[in-house]
Amino acid sequence: MPSFETVTLSVENHIATVRLNRPEKLNAMNLAMWNDIRSVFQHIDATPEIRVAVLEGEGKAFTSGIDLQMMMGLGAQIRDDCDGRTRENLRRVILDLQDTLTSLERCRKPVLAAVHGACVGGGIDLICCADMRYCSADAWFTIKEIDIGMTADVGTLQRLPKLIGDGMARELAYTARKVDAAEAKEIRLVNRVFDTPEALREGVHAIAADIAAKAPLAIRGVKEMITYARDHSVADGLNYNATWNAAMLMSADLHEAMMSGMSKRPPAFKD
Repeated sequence: MPSFETVTLSVENHIATVRLNRPEKLNAMNLAMWNDIRSVFQHIDATPEIRVAVLEGEGKAFTSGIDLQMMMGLGAQIRDDCDGRTRENLRRVILDLQDTLTSLERCRKPVLAAVHGACVGGGIDLICCADMRYCSADAWFTIKEIDIGMTADVGTLQRLPKLIGDGMARELAYTARKVDAAEAKEIRLVNRVFDTPEALREGVHAIAADIAAKAPLAIRGVKEMITYARDHSVADGLNYNATWNAAMLMSADLHEAMMSGMSKRPPAFKD
C-alpha cells in the first residue's frame, strides 16, 4: 500500500477510501495534495482488487479549496526573463492542475465524493470529476474564485453546467454565493443528503459496497460509456458502445453473472 503526504488511502472489501488529510488547514489543496490526488487515483486505477473509490475529507471540512500560499508562490515558479515564456509556464501549470483532477475521470473505477462541511473553490472542481456526489446536512458549497478576482480554471466551468444546468452554474460562478445541502440536492449537485457526517460515510460506503459487488468489467464499461456520451453526440456514443461490447461483452463476468442467477447464489467476480 503506497503512502502519501497529504491524503490517506485504505482498502477494504474492494473499496478504496481516499481521505484529504490536512485537517489543520481545512484540507486546503497545496501542491503536495494536487500531486497526491493524481498519484492515488492512478494507483486505484491500476490495482485490480479495488473496484470503487470513496473520496472524503478529514476534520471539520471536505476542503477549503486551493491553498493561497501555493497561489502566492506561483510567481517565482513560473518567472522567466521572457514574458512570453512566463505566460507559457503559467499555462503549463494550469494544464497540469487540470490533469490532476481529470485523473478521477480517467480512473476506470467509480469515484463517490462524500462532502461534509465546507467545499470551496478547488473543491468544486474536484467533486465535479467524481461519478457521484453526496453530502451531509452541514455541507455547503461555493465557487469562490470570482471573489479573489480570477476565472475558475481547473474544471468547474466546464463540468458543472452539465451537472446542474447552464443558468444555475453561471449564477453560482458569477456570485460565489453559498449553496447549502438542501439546495445542492435540489439543483442536483448531490444525489442525496445524509443527516450527519457519520451517516454520510456509512451511507456512501454502503452504496460503494453495492457497486463493488457488481461485475467489475461491466462497471468499468458503464463509466466509460457515460463519460464518453457526455462529450459526444448520441450517434457517436452508440457507436462506441457497440464497439465496447463487441470487445468486452463475452467475458468471465457475463458467464459468472448468468450462472449465479440460475443457481441463486451470490456471484464471485474476478477483479
